[in-house]
Amino acid sequence: MPLQQAGSDRRNDIRNIAIIAHVDHGKTTLVDAMLHQSGIFRANQAVVERVMDSNALERERGITILAKNTAVTYDGVKINIVDTPGHADFGGEVERALAMVDGVMLLVDASEGPLPQTRFVLQKALALRLAPIVCINKIDRPDARVGEVLDEIYDLCIDLDATEEQLEFPVVYTNAKAGTATLDLSKPSGDLLPLFDLIVATLPGPQADEDAPPQFQCNNLDYNDYIGRLAIGRIKNGSLRRGETYALSRGDEPARPVKIAQLYTWNGLERVDADSVSAGDIVAVGGIEDINIGDTISDRERPQALPAIPIDEPTITMIFGANTAPWAGREGEFVTSRQLRERLYQEQRRNVSIHIEDTDSPDALRVTGRGELQLAILIETMRREGYELQVSKPNVVVREIDGAKHEPVELVIIDVDEDYVGVLSQLLAVRRGKMTKMRHAGSGRAQLEFSVPSRGLIGFRSRFLTDTRGTGIMNTLFGGWEPWHGPIQARASGPMVADREGVATPYSVFHIQERGSMFIAPGTRVYEGMVIGEYSRPSELNVNICREKKLTNMRAAGRDEAVVITPHREMGLEAAVEWIDDDELIEVTPNSVRIRKRILDQAHRPKRRIDGQD
Repeated sequence: MPLQQAGSDRRNDIRNIAIIAHVDHGKTTLVDAMLHQSGIFRANQAVVERVMDSNALERERGITILAKNTAVTYDGVKINIVDTPGHADFGGEVERALAMVDGVMLLVDASEGPLPQTRFVLQKALALRLAPIVCINKIDRPDARVGEVLDEIYDLCIDLDATEEQLEFPVVYTNAKAGTATLDLSKPSGDLLPLFDLIVATLPGPQADEDAPPQFQCNNLDYNDYIGRLAIGRIKNGSLRRGETYALSRGDEPARPVKIAQLYTWNGLERVDADSVSAGDIVAVGGIEDINIGDTISDRERPQALPAIPIDEPTITMIFGANTAPWAGREGEFVTSRQLRERLYQEQRRNVSIHIEDTDSPDALRVTGRGELQLAILIETMRREGYELQVSKPNVVVREIDGAKHEPVELVIIDVDEDYVGVLSQLLAVRRGKMTKMRHAGSGRAQLEFSVPSRGLIGFRSRFLTDTRGTGIMNTLFGGWEPWHGPIQARASGPMVADREGVATPYSVFHIQERGSMFIAPGTRVYEGMVIGEYSRPSELNVNICREKKLTNMRAAGRDEAVVITPHREMGLEAAVEWIDDDELIEVTPNSVRIRKRILDQAHRPKRRIDGQD
């Protein structure tokens, strides 16, 4: 039987906690240290760094994309730890993670302080009335400013309408890399025991009414080759037992009976078989193949569904289609529209913030998500799985409200050096952005807030990083729907397009590169209609990139030109998504990312508009 707090219906032997942090503030490193010091790993066990970033893209980019969970046991108390994404594009993951916990740990860099991505998740946590612990990390940094950072955290919590109880948060100071924590900077510690003690002493246990009918809501999905689909979530009430039959409820549909084949809990990163689990614990349920996120497992005789999980509305849409380029099917394993459709609907079942719709073409689907980054991550994941596809320029979702055209608006929060405030204000003003707040954070940095139409942010991120020399930090939050803001200046430059199939020659690249920037290197195979560079003028330029130098009988000294090739501009997937226009597509294969015109034959291609308006 689980322990109960005196006079309370909360369990005292479990703590469910989510960790909130900005990119590179040490969240995953701290979880590594907690796992090691709790005795999860053997002394001689080889363990990679950042074990929670299990996804290949997460390890490459250094960001958390998928919400994951682990568990450690300390002094008889099981601590379930949920790792949350910080980026607003993965808001669907954040909502589901916070629905499983009773408290949050806000992890902040001792020098940089709370940054925009921290704000996004913290705002949702405070709105759910979750109890916070503040962890100031990297206290060993020579530029650490612990006192000022703590004041900034208080200001942020007040700005996010924290309650008086939430503002009385406890504070712990850590060095995640060294695996140490202390409640008093003048009394250093050699381990993380003060952090474990603080979690157990100050965060509430989960509410647990074991006598109530069972209720379990699916917050996440996983897959096991032997068991099939696994539903991950928290048991709200009652208990579940392996091998018994329950009712599955989904929205307005009638409940139907289902049998639980497997139950798992967590010990470290490993799933552990369980015969029964009770209210308050985070578990995985196996044996129900068609369970989806938000579905409720409840008592068969008295089925009672839990409320749906609220998710930020998707605002950006792209068309995904089967590859129709001349070289389609040469590099991918999954190339048909049927395979593409199955993979996208599988993604929709796992990710509630993705919406899939049919289009006029049977070979294309409209995919709607929270932002360019989320859709780019989906495309990158699919190409690594062996899919071949083509995608369109991202566009915003438009609504008709009270007979007027409305568009989504984003709250853009920027942390930047004061030297770049003017540049950014001018850049966002062109995109119909309005500055709503500016605060000088000290140490030469400023925090800016803008209200910007979502379509004004398409293609803005790369320009932002360029203009701030890579030092700016930006995050966006969905700000609601507003009347159409009018035309926004589109890409000012035109494309350079190959006019025939062949191989790009150094001679031709050398003579064409002065007209703009090249996307390809000499020796690259091209086809008619493939975009090979960015023209310096607004119009489209069709070029013969395969032209070779004609041999002559001139052998005078100095007659031959020295061919000097300027390094080309590598267009990765995200850069291509931001750059393309309405009449262009991105061809994505496991080995290549190419930009092409929708109509490959230049004789049938309409002339490009150069008025700069969308």
